[in-house]
Amino acid sequence: MKSKKAPTLNHRIRNEIESRILSGEWAPGYRIPFEHELMAQYDCSRMTVNKVLTALAESGMIERRRRAGSFVARQPPHLEQVALEIPDIEVAVTERGHEYGYQLLDHSHRKAKADAPEELLLVGEGKLLAMRCLHLADGKPLALERRFINPDAVPETLKVDFSRHAPGSWLLQNVSWTRGEHRISAVAATADEAAVLKVPTGTACLVIDRQTWRGDQQITWVRQKFLGDAYDLIARFAPGSR
Repeated sequence: MKSKKAPTLNHRIRNEIESRILSGEWAPGYRIPFEHELMAQYDCSRMTVNKVLTALAESGMIERRRRAGSFVARQPPHLEQVALEIPDIEVAVTERGHEYGYQLLDHSHRKAKADAPEELLLVGEGKLLAMRCLHLADGKPLALERRFINPDAVPETLKVDFSRHAPGSWLLQNVSWTRGEHRISAVAATADEAAVLKVPTGTACLVIDRQTWRGDQQITWVRQKFLGDAYDLIARFAPGSR
């Protein structure tokens, strides 16, 4: 398995700030360190820090006030809270003692299709990254994935070699999100899907449709079809948990 490319300094600074905000360590109204403080902390240029803070402000996570600094934004009362985890398929497979494999079946940077609602909701009339991938365990097909990414939300994705990096894993390692939605269903594999998954047509599959946002900007839409006998969906909770 090839080693994963380390995130850039921009990604590192942004992810660390976002993590502190999303965890509640930096509450709404908290003043983020000044630019010169971040420059010293990360040993980087003012331009690097300014780009990160500008991106955070555009996403709605912070407010920049002239001469006063940058502050964690106060979110509206209807803000949806993160109430789910997004699994990394590679991590899940390897933790169970199996060898993970991945294949990029096709990849394009194109305009959204007028007859595809999920594409239009993601980028409107703009362009998106469209991918179809295959996840494997011990060399055997495990899941088919169809994914769309909004490059306006994550412009770095235009430079990522997704033939080497599974898009879901890359996004989890490099991009923070504030809201997600799961939709779960069961379908029978079509003839084309069955041929890729190497199972008989009509084999039962568990389907997970997922969308994630950062602030009001949608990051990605993905549909993953897992072989029904190879995937368990478990939710753990306790009395009084929200």
